[in-house]
Amino acid sequence: MTAARPEGTHASHGRLVVVHPDAGVLAEAVASRLVTRLLDAQSVRRPVHVALTGGTVGIASLAALERHPARDAVDWSGVHLWWGDERFLPSGDPDRNETQARDALLDHLPQLPAGNVHPMPAADAVATPEESAAAYATTLAEHAPDGAEVPEFDVLLLGMGPDGHVASLFPGHPGLDVTGVPTAGVHGSPKPPPERVTLTFEAIARARQVWVVAAGAEKASAVASALGGAPAAETPAAAVTGTERTLWLVDAAAAGTRDADR
Repeated sequence: MTAARPEGTHASHGRLVVVHPDAGVLAEAVASRLVTRLLDAQSVRRPVHVALTGGTVGIASLAALERHPARDAVDWSGVHLWWGDERFLPSGDPDRNETQARDALLDHLPQLPAGNVHPMPAADAVATPEESAAAYATTLAEHAPDGAEVPEFDVLLLGMGPDGHVASLFPGHPGLDVTGVPTAGVHGSPKPPPERVTLTFEAIARARQVWVVAAGAEKASAVASALGGAPAAETPAAAVTGTERTLWLVDAAAAGTRDADR
């Protein structure tokens, strides 16, 4: 019986690509990385800012963090949590990234102050995605360094769709061209629901570290396209980078390696 290699690492166009054998191991690895990153960041600055993502692997990673043995080593009172995008639905809707994150992790962190959690305003609080985006931009600015519009996220997590979208920045969609603001309302999303709120490329580019997390063979083409340097209009994930580090954390299937026992 051949033992699976736990991960492979290589660089591509300035990005570090880490390949794990399957989606389960990937989620556990993301959780471990996040704990380490938070502890390291808290040793040199406070508060620490993290932008969360939704999606199957994103939420599985939060669930893995909830049961991680070092979870409570993090001082959650000094962590602020944000989102890279959100579905414009009522508060508590099970399809909202916020709802899923609360169920998987946030509601299990008694140290985490309610005021440190910054969800994008929901459809029962404001009338349009644009109003939600504007309100979120105001909140981001309140926690940003002087002269900046957004915090320097210590980690900004992004899932990626089979079409190469990240956050709610879709191929060929008008949101790709939004500049001068950190957030944008989205209409006519090719992935339901049609109305969303997203960080813009400019806001994402302020993050110290950007982690793109992807699993499944259906993502392989988009991973290859993004790492191959495709234009943002074709594969938006190709355009995201962190100021200090850009990590692609993928499973073997998304990396195009179907057999993890390689």
